[in-house]
Amino acid sequence: MAMSAAPGAPVRLLAAAAFFSAAALRVCDSLLPRFALEFQRSPGEAGRLIVAFAVAYGLMQLLSGPLADRFGKRRLMTFALAGCGLASAAASLAGSFDTLLAWRALWGMAAAGIVPLAMAWIGDAVAYEARQATLARLLLGTLSGMVIGQLLGGLFAETALGWRGAFGVLSVGYWVVGGLLWRDAARTKTMRAPAASRGGIGVVIAQPWARVVLVAVFVEGVFLLGALSYLPTYLHAREGLGLAAASAVAALYAVGGLAYAICARRVVGTLGEIRMAAAGGLLMATALVGLWLLPHWLAAAPLSVLLGFGTYLYHNTLQTHATQMAPEARGSAVSLFSFSLFAGQSLGVVAFGGTVDLHAYAALLLVPAAALAIVGAGFAALLRRRLSVA
Repeated sequence: MAMSAAPGAPVRLLAAAAFFSAAALRVCDSLLPRFALEFQRSPGEAGRLIVAFAVAYGLMQLLSGPLADRFGKRRLMTFALAGCGLASAAASLAGSFDTLLAWRALWGMAAAGIVPLAMAWIGDAVAYEARQATLARLLLGTLSGMVIGQLLGGLFAETALGWRGAFGVLSVGYWVVGGLLWRDAARTKTMRAPAASRGGIGVVIAQPWARVVLVAVFVEGVFLLGALSYLPTYLHAREGLGLAAASAVAALYAVGGLAYAICARRVVGTLGEIRMAAAGGLLMATALVGLWLLPHWLAAAPLSVLLGFGTYLYHNTLQTHATQMAPEARGSAVSLFSFSLFAGQSLGVVAFGGTVDLHAYAALLLVPAAALAIVGAGFAALLRRRLSVA
């Protein structure tokens, strides 16, 4: 149900853009040995190519949202896709590791203007009642991109084209989606910039409910994404799985997210937001406790799927509220939401890295389980109070 205040969101194109943005985030995972070999670097040094992209992506959120509010979400997304196409093409031609590192950072900066602004655009164009189901369609693109990006890197890692071929494929994808978005804008005549919004990030932070949503997603980043980074390491150490097999089991987390996205409309209609937030926290906690009590490594597969399903019950509810935190500065609001998730994840990776070094796997899994159950129930309670007052 489109709102008259904004042009309709071409959700399929936005999902395609999200697909390539997410693929870029994961494509280097399987290519690290190839980078290390070709540039005569250690695998740890090669990992800087992942870190450079992620850090640039996270920090750029603080700028991309206000720019979108000033110049228009469609316009900035189109330029972001073009920038990603240019950066990925240039990266594929890099002759040195340092040059490649610089292009990966610029690529991350450009990618910051895709998924959060797609969410904000949907917030402008879709009525709140239908927004969570629509955001789930965007989520399908994002999760599919994460899975295919990692697979693409693995496939090209064993070919003569290597990482250059993988980056070239992504470059073509960016240009195609950007061109289609530009054509859609020309057809609907909606590339004009809107009136500048007032306040940007300051307007968002001034809203009490926005602060609740931002804290909730920050906690999710710390205790879920931070701990999740070490799930393959845990399965490798405890169950003796090879790293490839352990990573494959952990990747089933995305399958749970896809399952949620496919049935999101029915889930939203059946449970409603309050129960979704509480149930999401409880399912995440159950899956993490189950992984600690693991009777056999095969049980980790369905538990990973359950963890992903519970995550998106909770996270998509937060995302929907992020699009409504400050309608007058929606681009800034959603970008600040993404930055909070990124900051929480970064802190969590550092914090839980210490538990892994000490082999304190109970802390790695049970502390997040308790925290996520509490934050899910807490957000549900605050949402219930907010709706009763309204």
